Amino acid sequence: MPKAQAMYRHQELTRSIIGVFYDVYNELGFGFLESVYDKALTVALGQAGLQVNAQMPVAVWFRGHEVGAFRADLVVEDTVLVELKATAELDRVHETQLLNLLKSTNIEVGLLLNFGRRPRIKRFVFTKKQKRICAHLRESVAKPK
Repeated sequence: MPKAQAMYRHQELTRSIIGVFYDVYNELGFGFLESVYDKALTVALGQAGLQVNAQMPVAVWFRGHEVGAFRADLVVEDTVLVELKATAELDRVHETQLLNLLKSTNIEVGLLLNFGRRPRIKRFVFTKKQKRICAHLRESVAKPK
């Protein structure tokens, strides 16, 4: 196995998810609403023997208070977060949405899957170590000296 492949977290699982994504894309094509692809992918992943949670709530916490909530499109095997899009092109805002979901959970690997005119996949890793760096309390610049 090449070194780059050996470094991928949850490589076999993401490979399976991507394979099912292409199966759904090849069967349905493009042009449907995101909700159609969401349900179809949920069915297909389940038929592939994978455990899927759809529309999983994800809370956002700040200083001990819940300040917001997201919904993750799919969480597969409690290990990979999947965000679906049905747009002409993926945009940076879609990537940011997935990264914020990863930041708000214990899940480290995310897939951004686009059912556009041409299928697109982006894979992201946000490690727990990176999350700890973001979570460190910093001294406020507004704090009086």
